[in-house]
Amino acid sequence: MFIPQTYSLAIILCVVTMLCWGSWGNTQKLAGKSWRFELFYWDYVIGILLFSVLLGFTLGSSGEHGRGFLADIRQAETGNIVNAIIGGVIFNASNILLVAAMAIAGMAVAFPVGVGIALALGVIVNYVFAPQGNATWLFGGVALIVAAIIIDAIAYKKHSASQKKVSGKGILLSVGAGILMSLFYRFVASSMSGNFEVPEAGKLTPYSAIFFFAIGVLVSNFLFNYIIMKKPFEGGPVSFSDYAKGSLGVHLTGILGGVIWNLGMSMSIIASGKAGFAISYGLGQGATLIAALWGVFIWKEFKGASRSVNMLIFYMFMAYLAGLALLVYAGA
Repeated sequence: MFIPQTYSLAIILCVVTMLCWGSWGNTQKLAGKSWRFELFYWDYVIGILLFSVLLGFTLGSSGEHGRGFLADIRQAETGNIVNAIIGGVIFNASNILLVAAMAIAGMAVAFPVGVGIALALGVIVNYVFAPQGNATWLFGGVALIVAAIIIDAIAYKKHSASQKKVSGKGILLSVGAGILMSLFYRFVASSMSGNFEVPEAGKLTPYSAIFFFAIGVLVSNFLFNYIIMKKPFEGGPVSFSDYAKGSLGVHLTGILGGVIWNLGMSMSIIASGKAGFAISYGLGQGATLIAALWGVFIWKEFKGASRSVNMLIFYMFMAYLAGLALLVYAGA
């Protein structure tokens, strides 16, 4: 299977993760013009699963290092498979809340608050269980990112107040999504061998872990998303007959969103062998910066903002960039 051999390449893969995790939400925005997020999410989950299978039979089955995709699945112990699946279940619960928050409050708010909280808590959790990198620089970077989250929340509150559109529900959903999202990565990491090139017997390697993670996302979706369809956060209930009415383009947009997100997840997990789980996860969650850029400059979610709000947004971006730079330096 393919495994990065240098820290530099691992960082590049983490940057790919950042771009993917910060950009997949655009597919929801595109589909959301005529398509409820509860319906979009079924296609999104299908995209996650399809990409995990494709990746397993391509990069996961080539190269000279580690175990091949199918061989790894055959030797995996039940406990490790269950951990990867649990990671998928927790992620799915958090991501449904995040997508709902995006639909209500917009990308420029949902991502910085939700994913920012996930980054801060997730880095701490992953570092405690698998310490790798300089703790001072690592947590210094996390502190700057937390500051960016606070600045973004202040900017959003000021801008919303000026337009009389304060969405407390969107903020609350974002916070709940962030807390749950900080936990899923640790379960996937615990299912994997610490050495990808010579993996432990019974443990998973990145490609099989991603596959079982995707299974967890799919299975749990029949519970989580079904409940949301019947008891939506906003609007009336929707049904599977509504899903069947979607055009091919709308369905493909959702699937593309899942593929983009799982490309990011896969690169993060693959990079963790050289970068460590805390740094790999933390850099990937720099997606918040990418999503905020999309929200501000493409979707115009802060259109008409005052000069003071625009300055706060600028400070938020600067704090995020500085925090991400410290995360990279922590593992160098």
